[in-house]
Amino acid sequence: MCTPEETSLLQVEETFLALLGRINTLVFQPLLLVEEPSHSKDQECLRLLLQLSEQYQCLWELTQTSLRTLRQRLNSPATFTLHSLHLLDSLHLFLEAYQQYFVIYTSCVAVQTFQKATRKKSEFWRSQRKALKQFLTNVILETSGAEALPHVLCQPLTDHVQQYVLLLLRLGDAVGQRHPAWVQVIQAADRFVALQSFIRQALKEASATQALWEMLSNKLVDALCTADRRLLQDSQEVPVVASPVRADRILLFNDALVLLQGHSFQIFDLKLVWVDGKKLDKKQTSSRYGFCVITPEEEFFLSAKDVQGKACWLSKVSQAICQALSGKRDMPTTEQDQEQEGVKPPASRCCLYTFRTEERLRLATYDGDWFWGKPHGKGTLKWPDGRNHVGGFHQGLEHGFGIRLVPNGTEDKYDCYKCHWREGQMLGYGICEYANESMYKGYFRDNMRHGFGVLESSPQAPKPFKFMGHWDRDKKNGYGVLEDKDRGERYIGMWQADHRHGQGIVVTQSGICYQRTFHADKMVGPGILLLEDDSLYEGSFTRDLVYTGKGKITFPNGYFLKASFSTGIGKGFHTQGVLETTAHTLDPLHTCKRQLGLDVFPVESRWRGIYQQFQEFIHSNCPEDAQEAFLGFHIQTAKELRKSQEYLFCDRSNPDEVSAKIKDILAELPTHREPESLQLYLQKALKSSVHPLGKLLKMLTLAFQATYSGMGANKHLLVLAQEEVRHHAKEIWAFYQGLLRVALKQQGQIQEESEDTDKSHPEAYRLVLPLILPCFYPELFMLYMLYHEREDSLYSQGISDLSLFPDTKLLECLDVQKHLWPLKDLTLTTNQRHSLVRDKCFLSATECLQKIITTVDPREKLEMIEKTYNEIEDTVSRVLEREYKLPMDDLLPLLIYVVSRARIQHLGAEIHLIRDMMDPIHRGGLYDFLLTALESCYEHIQKEDMRLHHLAGVGNQKALW
Repeated sequence: MCTPEETSLLQVEETFLALLGRINTLVFQPLLLVEEPSHSKDQECLRLLLQLSEQYQCLWELTQTSLRTLRQRLNSPATFTLHSLHLLDSLHLFLEAYQQYFVIYTSCVAVQTFQKATRKKSEFWRSQRKALKQFLTNVILETSGAEALPHVLCQPLTDHVQQYVLLLLRLGDAVGQRHPAWVQVIQAADRFVALQSFIRQALKEASATQALWEMLSNKLVDALCTADRRLLQDSQEVPVVASPVRADRILLFNDALVLLQGHSFQIFDLKLVWVDGKKLDKKQTSSRYGFCVITPEEEFFLSAKDVQGKACWLSKVSQAICQALSGKRDMPTTEQDQEQEGVKPPASRCCLYTFRTEERLRLATYDGDWFWGKPHGKGTLKWPDGRNHVGGFHQGLEHGFGIRLVPNGTEDKYDCYKCHWREGQMLGYGICEYANESMYKGYFRDNMRHGFGVLESSPQAPKPFKFMGHWDRDKKNGYGVLEDKDRGERYIGMWQADHRHGQGIVVTQSGICYQRTFHADKMVGPGILLLEDDSLYEGSFTRDLVYTGKGKITFPNGYFLKASFSTGIGKGFHTQGVLETTAHTLDPLHTCKRQLGLDVFPVESRWRGIYQQFQEFIHSNCPEDAQEAFLGFHIQTAKELRKSQEYLFCDRSNPDEVSAKIKDILAELPTHREPESLQLYLQKALKSSVHPLGKLLKMLTLAFQATYSGMGANKHLLVLAQEEVRHHAKEIWAFYQGLLRVALKQQGQIQEESEDTDKSHPEAYRLVLPLILPCFYPELFMLYMLYHEREDSLYSQGISDLSLFPDTKLLECLDVQKHLWPLKDLTLTTNQRHSLVRDKCFLSATECLQKIITTVDPREKLEMIEKTYNEIEDTVSRVLEREYKLPMDDLLPLLIYVVSRARIQHLGAEIHLIRDMMDPIHRGGLYDFLLTALESCYEHIQKEDMRLHHLAGVGNQKALW
């Protein structure tokens, strides 16, 4: 059953729809029949009229749909319920359409669009005067129609909204609270009441804004007047003064705060305005009714005469900031909501701003997060000169990880810094890709390279180089390694102010190396020069390796030459001295001199810059926000980074089994205290590219390779490398202990005194050294091979000679007792005798010994040697059919046999590496004894007289064959 109110609503909609049609015919169609204006302001007026017309059409269509549903309701009340009325079912469409219409309409009012339009169409308005008067009988129309037009486009719509309110309230009373649609009807009435409030406020602001533009000078109007700008508060209405800045008048708009001073003005974007009502002006303590205004470059106070004035301005400014940040003015739900005070704008925002006066950022544009007037969070900063910084900010300064592009030269090339920043300065680990295609990876301080770092030129550079070492304020300083690929040499030693300064070692591509003292890149004083044939020269020489002055040459056979050396143009090389050829034992001192750098580069000071960063990370209690700054990171190349800036918000490390977050690492550490569990954890951590232990090992590995690979593979650097590997094991263990202390401290536990770092060197050799040795093994073993090249050559010749013997003949030559021969193991074929079989005796022991080359762990190598001994003893026990413990007299010849049949290349290098790198706990024990026995076999096979003695019977043996 329909109510009379619904019938009234139908009539109202019909009347309103007819009125809209006539307005469209008399107003909008003529207004839009105009040529495209050339002036920018006229173009703006036309744009507003077009927008108003579009929104007007939207209202027309909504009214038509509303009218259609009302007719359906009246015709079929049983099937078409009250809920289905378009006015109720799609209420949000009506509210939004009316709101948008009046937003555009008030923009037209504020910039006097209607006056400008009627002025151009004066003849039309003169002819339509009577028709327009029928709409508004209470308006006295002027000839131009400028005053009537705004009323024609406003009053019918405001009246219709009022009719909606009245009819909906009556409809609600008519259907009663028990009706299912009662709540929906009342809510619709309330929302239209709120719409009325919005329209009144919008009209009031537009009228005040239009009046303001008429009062101001043309210069100010041209600068400040925009269609969307509304005046919200004027200091001439509610007095307020600014300090310490000067202003005759203060205007608050919906998007800006403006301070007028004569014909000049300051304008502050409300998106970047913060207000603090609690902060007082210390210079004007008498003003209790003021509040602080904070902007990106200025901070000033607005002071009112009384508490009401302060509350008014503070509330209006806060509300305006909130609306500016939201991008639109939301329609209030009730009258009380509209007058609500105490709105607090968010302190954190995201905006774009160009600095004008700030010295460091002058004319730079920042786009990103803000907090109380300062860049704070993620953002992008661009300078007019082409500099570009993307990353984190804190209180206006670059802070955290960031990437900066700095133009270099006239071409489109940049220096790209990917680094950590603190308080506006580069601090911590970073990567810089320079415009000349060289790259630096290392640590920075105060925007300069400082600490450990690697600088490498591009391979295509005219003089390619790579430096790895320590830096001080952008200069090479301290211990470092430089590879000069142009000269084909590598310098290992001390630096000062970018020059080689102090003790240094130079290794050339030809295998020659020398140790000298350098002063500002020049060699001074005597030095040591080692030639490829192991000749040792002590004295002065030039960088081109020409002897000068007094010197001494010691030859590999022990002879030496003391002489004075000189050169002359066209005279060749001259020497005058004494050659000593008396046979004597080589002075052990000369053997020591053939290992360079032992006394001049203490192992503790070589890579101090690497350890220092990790130690500081421990001393800082492992802060998670500075983890990358201390420990480094992996990142893409600059070309990939310039395509997208998403890397700033992503993990820069490679995915790994171990968590990259330090809090997870510290939480897990104390759970691995048992030896087996700890060994497995260390193994996984050291292999990880994101774990602090893995990062430390990675840096140490790169430093080791830069020193001893390629040209650095020189046997005279062996002991230098040995020291580093053992020292790295101790330092890595100490770093693990430091991490454990921090982890236990965070969990409220205390580390046991027995686990103190100073007492844990055995654990470093037992747990850490076997795990890290694979990283250093290729370069280290190469040095051992070169150092023992002569002995291994003799050994290889001995193995080659002994391989000519069959098993029984070799056992006989080695004086192995015949009752120990494992002849039962020999499977003979037809027409074959024991004296012809080779490589069959003690086969299990031989295969076991061969396995020492399959591992790099000294402990596992020793276990293989022990197992080889056990296999020999087991074979003998099987032959004798009883358990038998081999004495040394029987063991040594059998072991020589097994070694000769195993044919292990570079056995001397293997033996000495095992002895140098094995756990000290094994020295003097069984492993030490077995290694000594193996070493004796190795030395025995090298002896020429032994081989000749064995080979003496080869001819007779061949006759037997």
